[in-house]
Amino acid sequence: MGRPGSPPQAEENRCPLWGLPEELLLLICSYLDARALGRLGQTCRRLCRFTSRDVLWRRLARSCLNAGFSALGTDLVEGIPVKERVKVSQNWRRGRCQRNLLLKWKRNLMPWMQLDSEYLYLSQAEDIQAYWLRPNHTGLQRCPQAVFSGHQEDVCRFVLANGHVVSGGGDGNIVLHKLNSSFSFKFLAHEQEVNCVDCQGGIVVSGSRDRTAKVWSLSPGRAGQCLHTIQTEDRVWSIAISPLSSSFVTGTACCRHTSPLRIWDLESGQLVTCLGTEFHRGAGVLDVFYETPSTLLSCGYDTYIRYWDLRTSTRECVKKWEEPHDSALYCIRSNGNHMIASGSSYYGVVRLWDKRQNRCLQSFSLSSPPVSSPVYCLRFSTTHLYATLASALHALDFTT
Repeated sequence: MGRPGSPPQAEENRCPLWGLPEELLLLICSYLDARALGRLGQTCRRLCRFTSRDVLWRRLARSCLNAGFSALGTDLVEGIPVKERVKVSQNWRRGRCQRNLLLKWKRNLMPWMQLDSEYLYLSQAEDIQAYWLRPNHTGLQRCPQAVFSGHQEDVCRFVLANGHVVSGGGDGNIVLHKLNSSFSFKFLAHEQEVNCVDCQGGIVVSGSRDRTAKVWSLSPGRAGQCLHTIQTEDRVWSIAISPLSSSFVTGTACCRHTSPLRIWDLESGQLVTCLGTEFHRGAGVLDVFYETPSTLLSCGYDTYIRYWDLRTSTRECVKKWEEPHDSALYCIRSNGNHMIASGSSYYGVVRLWDKRQNRCLQSFSLSSPPVSSPVYCLRFSTTHLYATLASALHALDFTT
């Protein structure tokens, strides 16, 4: 004990731990779990500052459900202390959140959504609206900052790429809008509605009800030129370009005798491989998501989330998770590490999954009987999850 009236800093400096080299103290703290590390930080102000260092929490964060780290340990969220992200990740695992109804509209729609660091982009009928997210995602400004128009019928899907919004609509058109500019470009892409689009670099891929997938150029002088037309023999519901921009995957309706998941070469338009061997008729793939160039997720009418690793096998998925209530899965999203979020076809059910477990981790019903709506799209950050239903945009805030 120090003498009466001795300053707190002097008390802290007498702690035996401070006689150790900093490298050794870091090594000792690296063996502590989150609870022990937090309690050590409560002993004095100097240890509080020391145990709040990102380097001590990084190892713990990599094993957390959703702390902003990839499977390879890359920090995907800079500027937020890792310790705080570990705390919030515990809320994700335990399902602790505040539910908010951000927007509501009168007509039943099939809205799609994209998210970046500052804005939430939401399709509502023929338009795409950009809503400003308040700092730390504490809310949504109700009045849109920008509205992107150009379709004559509802927008089906859209993506953000290279400072542009690229959308496909029920009118068969693809529309390209430049963010922060009035520039737009539209071209007729398919004979029927464009169900899905993706874009990387100067290439757009699209899929349609007309049973074709097409590859388009956006390079100067060739914008809107079709490079390949692929006869898929089935309606295309989902599409995604590989992170290496060498191939793309299509998810189809599975109404014929072809695999609903096929990978195509982006340069030649030729079939590379089919994924899986046994699918029930009508078990169409409604959403696909690349995590890495060799791993992807798929979901759809067969009620399963499937995880594919192209390095091991294209005949069988490496793991699958079944929707507990036997509902079709309309959308999936992954953080590239341990967490998957899925949206079901009834009562706006959002589920959280841990890849290391076989069963659903948490479940949230965003619409209640007698009202029932699919979750058409969902996106999440390290703190919030956003989900679009037929007539509303919901948010789950896990910072509370």
